[in-house]
Amino acid sequence: IPGYGDSPPVEMVVTAQGRRTFLDHVLQELGMQRPVLVSPSMSGRFALPFLLAHGDRLAGFVPIAPVGTKDYTAEQYRGVQTPTLILYGDHDTRLAAQALQNLQHLPEHRVAVLRGAGHACYLDKPEDFHRALLGFLRQLK
Repeated sequence: IPGYGDSPPVEMVVTAQGRRTFLDHVLQELGMQRPVLVSPSMSGRFALPFLLAHGDRLAGFVPIAPVGTKDYTAEQYRGVQTPTLILYGDHDTRLAAQALQNLQHLPEHRVAVLRGAGHACYLDKPEDFHRALLGFLRQLK
């Protein structure tokens, strides 16, 4: 993610609109048509603005305790028709609970909780994570 870790700062990603545009450019450059967007943690700052503006361009959305969910209203979430798998570890009691509280307003959502996993549930319980993800992907149109 630009601006995090060792990556160079990118002026474009200072605003939600800039982050949405950045992600749009990435998907266009990769030639992706209706991808499933998997969004763990800090990537929520990119994925959520994109979902709310262009959710119809996604085949599915998989938020994994993303940041930034409180920046949008229940009404905004209710307007998104993208099939969504809200996924988190049950030991991630802070961010996961907040994300679930906000994301549950997405009308086409289901929830998968990985028992015994923390914030990076895909690292803590990779087999359970892949089982949940693959199950969701199989049910997409």
